[in-house]
Amino acid sequence: MTRIVPDATVFTGGAWEPHCDIIIDDTGNVVAVEPTGTRTATTVTAPGAHVIPGFVNTHTHLQQSLMRGVAECTPLLEWLLAVGERSVAITPERAYLATVAASSEALRSGTTTLVEHMWPHPSTAVHEAVIRGLRDTGIRAVLGRGVADRPDATRRWGFEPTLMQPLPDVLDHIDELRSAVGGSAITMAAAVPNPRSLTGDGMAALRSFATDRSMAVSIHLLETLTDDTMCREHAGVGAVDYLAGGDFLWDRLLAVHCVEVSDRDRAVLRDHGVGISHNPLSNMRLGSGVAPVPAMLTEGLRVGLGVDGAASNDTQNMLETFRIASYLQRATHRRADLLGFDEMLDMACGGVNATIGRPEVAGGVTVGAPADLTLIRFDRDYATLPVTDPGASILTTGSPTIVDTVLVGGEVVVADGRSTRVDESGLIAALRAL
Repeated sequence: MTRIVPDATVFTGGAWEPHCDIIIDDTGNVVAVEPTGTRTATTVTAPGAHVIPGFVNTHTHLQQSLMRGVAECTPLLEWLLAVGERSVAITPERAYLATVAASSEALRSGTTTLVEHMWPHPSTAVHEAVIRGLRDTGIRAVLGRGVADRPDATRRWGFEPTLMQPLPDVLDHIDELRSAVGGSAITMAAAVPNPRSLTGDGMAALRSFATDRSMAVSIHLLETLTDDTMCREHAGVGAVDYLAGGDFLWDRLLAVHCVEVSDRDRAVLRDHGVGISHNPLSNMRLGSGVAPVPAMLTEGLRVGLGVDGAASNDTQNMLETFRIASYLQRATHRRADLLGFDEMLDMACGGVNATIGRPEVAGGVTVGAPADLTLIRFDRDYATLPVTDPGASILTTGSPTIVDTVLVGGEVVVADGRSTRVDESGLIAALRAL
């Protein structure tokens, strides 16, 4: 069945095109953006919206939506230990609630795909609860199952021992989860806490496993200098060289943060095709610093935008991250002409899609890509009016208030700013009960 987003102003081909219909086929893909009224079909929303692709949040921790404000104003390693204590105590019931809450919040700010970086955890029931929560909200997800094989309770040279399992068991479980989510909007990935959490043998085993399955792997890398310090102390080389020596840099690796990467580090990551997830608000909240994003883009690195978990950013508001990512670089470089709407949209909607196995999206709504779309109505918030330039208004004033409708694969999952699939009153009551 053909469906239409009618009479919209669509950002496509790098420009705003007024009075267009977006045509969606029965597989949930965009097949055309054409003048309004060219064909007749079922409409999925009222006319008159401004339409952009849905955001791809390249890094989050869904369980942290129940940890907002934890260890505020503490150094990163202390914060990690506090988060770790709560991660150990997670139950399937809380994992489900956290997933629904975080995913619903993400959708409400125009995010249609998220990359979930789970901590390693031995409970199959916890993973099943996360999958159920993702399915219930309708969001598209790349679900990273946590992997580590070097235990260390301090998390300086390893990972929390109580959450770890033998690596072969973890890899078998990922295969089971891949079967469980087959044919859905969820794809499996692996998630490594940091370079210090994998031994040389662990890197070799996980790289082979992921490559055989064309699977993405995400890893926190050089959020602070701790990765370099610990790798030099224990392995005699910096973090990037440690990964390179283990053949653990390739085009399906998503390196998260990369605040402290040197010029040489960036060159090595680029030469191996590694994607970068930039998480500006989390880096600000935890005092980690400012990732050199303009240099990364100039040098040819692929960069996507991440919100991070709600214990280090405290919201899943992608529109806020969209704005701050631009403003932070402008302030750091003292230039007002950095990272405007067009460049930020490409970063936020498709910067690392090749890394995570998603179709390319560039220049706005892309024919042939899934109909993962965000419909903006500026008149939902008078503080965005009048609109001189729609892109500038989205970048500088955008908030979830102006997100009217969100489609994932052509299905309306948010209408009039509210989930079509989740009982939001019930969700609020469950969260308040905590």
